[in-house]
Amino acid sequence: MSKPLQNLTAELLDAARNAGADAADAIAVDGTALSIAVREGKLEEAERAEGIDIGLRVLIGQRQACVSASDTSAGTIEAMAERAVAMAREAPEDPHIGLADPDQLAATWDVSALELCDDGAEPEPAGLEEAARQAEAAAMAVTGVTKITDAGATYGRRNIHLAASNGFSGGYSRSAHSLSCVAITGDGTEMERDYYGDMRLHATDLDDPETVGRLAGERTAARAGARKPPTGSFPVIFDERISSSLIGHMLQAANGSMIARGASWLRDALNDEILPKGLDVVEDPLRARVSGSRPFDAEGLASRARKIIDDGVLTGWTLDLATARKLGLESTANASRGTSAPPSPTVTNIALTQGEKSREDLMREIGTGLLVTSMIGSSINPTTGDYSRGASGFWIENGEVSYPVNECTLAGNLREMLRSIVPANDARKHLSRVVPSLLVEGLTLAGE
Repeated sequence: MSKPLQNLTAELLDAARNAGADAADAIAVDGTALSIAVREGKLEEAERAEGIDIGLRVLIGQRQACVSASDTSAGTIEAMAERAVAMAREAPEDPHIGLADPDQLAATWDVSALELCDDGAEPEPAGLEEAARQAEAAAMAVTGVTKITDAGATYGRRNIHLAASNGFSGGYSRSAHSLSCVAITGDGTEMERDYYGDMRLHATDLDDPETVGRLAGERTAARAGARKPPTGSFPVIFDERISSSLIGHMLQAANGSMIARGASWLRDALNDEILPKGLDVVEDPLRARVSGSRPFDAEGLASRARKIIDDGVLTGWTLDLATARKLGLESTANASRGTSAPPSPTVTNIALTQGEKSREDLMREIGTGLLVTSMIGSSINPTTGDYSRGASGFWIENGEVSYPVNECTLAGNLREMLRSIVPANDARKHLSRVVPSLLVEGLTLAGE
C-alpha cells in the first residue's frame, strides 16, 4: 500500500534536514488518468496511467536546487535529498529566494467549499467509450460532415500535498472529466475542420455526448467552402472560444517574472489605463467547481481574489515570493509549481467584465469585418507587444455572416488592441477564464 502523501512530504523534509539543508519544501502528487478514443464506431485507443511523483527543493543560504522522482522508497528519498543539497551548494546565489515567513502562511482553508473533486466512482472505460461513440455518431449525423478524426473521453484525478520546513502542510484533490469531438467537411484540398469539447470537474456538469457531437458537426459544416478574406484594415470580433487569448497575452505581460527581467511591453504601465474605462479583470482562485481554483498557492500562501484591472487601470503584477522580493513588493499568492522546478508566478481564474450586447449585436454594428473562431501560430514580441497570428473564421457583410474564411493573418499591437476592445455578453461562467467575444477595431488583415 502506498504511503499517504502527507507522510511522503514529511519524509522528504526530514531527509533534507539530515542532508544539511537550511530550509526545504516538498510536494507529492498522486495521479490517475484514463483516456478513451474511438474512430468509426470502434475503439481506437485506450490508455490508463497512474503513479506518484515527488519533488524536493532545498535551500542552503541563498542557493537552491530541485530534484524529483517517481520512486517513493526510503532509499530514493535519502538519495534525492543528498543530491539536491550537493546541487544547491554549487548553484549561483539568488538574494530573492526563500520560503514564506510563518506569519505569511495560510492558517485555515475550506477545500470542500471549492468542490474541486468529484466524489463519485471512477468512470468505467466502457462508459467513456460509449460516450465518445455517441458524440461521434451525433457529429456524423450533421449534414456536410464527411469524417470524424477524433472523438474521445477522458477522466483524471490528482491528489496534491505540499509541505515546507517553515511549518506549512496542506493538500487537496482535483478531478476532471472531458468529452470532445473533431470533425471534417469536404475532401482533399477543400477539407476544413472544427471541433467542440467540454471539460468539467464533476461528471454531472459535463455536456451530454449528443450535444458535444452535434456542436462539433455544426461548427465544421459551417466551414465548408472557406476561402481567403480581403486584405486591409477591418474590425475583428474574437469569438468567445478564443477571445481569452487576447486577455492571456496581457496577463503574461503582467507576470512578475517578465517585469523583473524588463522584458514586458507592460513594464512601465503600472497604474496606467490599458483597457477601456468600465472594464475590470478579476482573479478569483476561490470559485467553486472551477478548474483553476485552489485553497492556497505553491508556497503556502492563502488564495484570495484581486482586481488585476480596475476600471481599465492596471493595478499590479502577478507575483510569487521571489519575484515580489525582486520588485520590492508583496506576493499576490500566485506561486505555482510542479515536482521538478521551483515556484513561479501564474494566474488562476480570471473574469473580464461582460458587455450588454450579444456577439450578433456587435456584428451588426461593424457591418463589415471578420469573426475569428480559430487561431494558429503566434508571433508576439514580448517587449513591444507587436502581434501577428494566423486565423480562420467567417467574413461579415451587412452585419451578418457571409462566408467562411481561412489562411489569413491578423496583425496589430496589443497595447492599441486592448485599449479598443468592446466585450459582448456571451462568456461561459463555468470556465477558468471567463472572457466574452471581443470586438477589436482596426486590425490589419492579410488575405487574398
